Amino acid sequence: MKRAISVGSLEGKGVIELENAILLNPSLFPRKDVSFEEDSPIDHEYGNFSQNVISKVLSSIKVVVLSTKINLLMPFGPMAILVDRLFHSHGWVFVFSLLGIIPLAERLGYTTEQLALFTGPAVGGLLYATFGNATELIISIHALKSGLIRLVQQSLLGSILSNLLLVLGCALFAGGLVFHKKEQVFNHADTSVDFGLLLMAVMGLLFPAVLHATQTELEYGKSQLSLSRFTSCIMLVAYASYIVFQLKSQKNLELPVYEDKGFDEDTSNDAEAPAISMWESMIWISILTGGISILSEYLVKTIEGASKEFQMPVSFLSVILLPVVGNAAEHVGSVMFAVKDKLDISLAVAVGSSIQISMFMIPFCVVVGWMIGCPMDLNFQPFETTSLFMSVIIVNFMLQNGSSNYFKGIVLILCYLIVSASYFEHIDPMSVEDNPSTAVGKSQ
Repeated sequence: MKRAISVGSLEGKGVIELENAILLNPSLFPRKDVSFEEDSPIDHEYGNFSQNVISKVLSSIKVVVLSTKINLLMPFGPMAILVDRLFHSHGWVFVFSLLGIIPLAERLGYTTEQLALFTGPAVGGLLYATFGNATELIISIHALKSGLIRLVQQSLLGSILSNLLLVLGCALFAGGLVFHKKEQVFNHADTSVDFGLLLMAVMGLLFPAVLHATQTELEYGKSQLSLSRFTSCIMLVAYASYIVFQLKSQKNLELPVYEDKGFDEDTSNDAEAPAISMWESMIWISILTGGISILSEYLVKTIEGASKEFQMPVSFLSVILLPVVGNAAEHVGSVMFAVKDKLDISLAVAVGSSIQISMFMIPFCVVVGWMIGCPMDLNFQPFETTSLFMSVIIVNFMLQNGSSNYFKGIVLILCYLIVSASYFEHIDPMSVEDNPSTAVGKSQ
């Protein structure tokens, strides 16, 4: 009993001495720290998640923003807002807004193409129909809200003329120079359907203009509006039928760019892989659409002031300058496809865009104006309608045999120069009614 007690006391004394030694000199007995924060699986997963998000954001910005030199024009967008706040110069705000919209419109088309890679051909075609001319549509809606009906009509008309004459002309000319030893060929059956729709659009614009010009309306000022709204609904039905016809019966009639890349024998399979994810594409589309919408508002409210500062007619700025600058990226794309001997894609870009504007966007704007109480109609005035009719006829004759060369491109470009000069000397009759002094100043 005593022996047990003595042994226990010795052990207790030894424990006490050991604890004192640890307190006096901890380095002799290093302790292994237990860090709950470092070893926590929740915090570890959160850190990895944050790193992945940051990495994806930086990678997405690199692909969308830093991958093309055209984005060097992006700073002109903020500059337009800054100049408007500080100097109130409508001319420079208009120019900077135009330059700022160019990269946004090009990137919007790119992100739409990326999104279409995840949706398949049917939904992809619908996306191209919706976002292919989103810039013109956004500008038109802002102009409709401001009551600038003539600006809507002339800018949309200018986009059609630019695509048919300038874009297609440059594509045929560039392709003809590269392949000057042979004639480039394309599917003639496809273009005949396209130009049938374009002639239908011309008919839809022609009858309201003739009805008003001949003063044969049942109710003056009302009959042309009623006819325009009815015709717009018919044109929208025709365009919807055209889309269904493409997707169901002839899916290769007007394939989006990504489909042509995927099915082209000369293109590697890597071209089919999207550069950004579906959600990234949707987020970028929202951001770019918002940016275009903001700059379009500045563009619309400064065009009349820019016309006075630069001493140019509003019709010239609307029909010639707006479409040329706004569709610059699309123009380059069409030329590049022609140089690669992909003339069918060039025609799909130029003629297909004209069909979208004439058969969808113009009647859609009439319906939107009807909904918001804005009397937007299809009376584009005889001068504008004649220029469109002649352009469609000339392009149709140039492409009727299914072949192309550089001389046909030269003819289309020269025709566009004639149209441009005509609008520079043209006085809009509607603007003369609102401001008679315009005609006097121009005549002097």
